[in-house]
Amino acid sequence: MSEAVGPEGGGRPAGGRRELAYAALLCLAGAGLALWAATRTWVVDAAAASALDEERTGARLLPWLPALALVGLAGGGAVLATSGWLRRVLGGLLALLGLALAGGGGYGLVAEIGDQVSRQWPALTLVGGLIAAAGGLLTAVRGRRWPAMGARYERRSRQPVEAAGPIQGAGTVDAWDALDRGEDPTVS
Repeated sequence: MSEAVGPEGGGRPAGGRRELAYAALLCLAGAGLALWAATRTWVVDAAAASALDEERTGARLLPWLPALALVGLAGGGAVLATSGWLRRVLGGLLALLGLALAGGGGYGLVAEIGDQVSRQWPALTLVGGLIAAAGGLLTAVRGRRWPAMGARYERRSRQPVEAAGPIQGAGTVDAWDALDRGEDPTVS
C-alpha cells in the first residue's frame, strides 16, 4: 500500500493532516455535544407539597460534567498545537476524559434521580463522551506521525550564522534579510 505524499513534497503523508483534522473534530464535537446535553433538563421533580416543579440539569446533578466537557474542548484545540510524545499523552488524557463524560451520561441513564427523568440528554452526553474518547484514542495511537502546527512556516537559514556582522550600506531590505538569516543587523 503506497502512501500519498503531500503537495509540498516533503515526504509527509497527506493522510496525516486528514487524521489530525478528524481527531480534533471528534474531540471538539464530542465534548461540545456532552456540554450542551449536560446543560439541558434531565429531571423534573414534582413535589407534592409544592405547586412548582423543580427542574434539574445534568450540570446540577453532576457538577463536574460541564467542567470536564470544557477541558475536552480545550484539549481538542491543543491536539492541533502539540506534537510528538506530548500529543500522544494528550490523546490518552482526552480518551480518559471522554470515558468519564460517557460515564456521567451512563449514570444519568440508569440512576434513580427523580420523578420524571428525560433520558435523551444523558444519552447524548454518553454519546458525546464516546465520540470525544474516540478522538483521544485516535490521537494517542496515531498522533506521533501527524504534522506539527506551524512547521511549514519556519524558514530555514540560507547562509551559515557564522557570517554574522554589521551590514555594510544596509538598506531596509538588507536588514530584514539579515534578520531572516538569524543575524543582528545592529551589531557593529
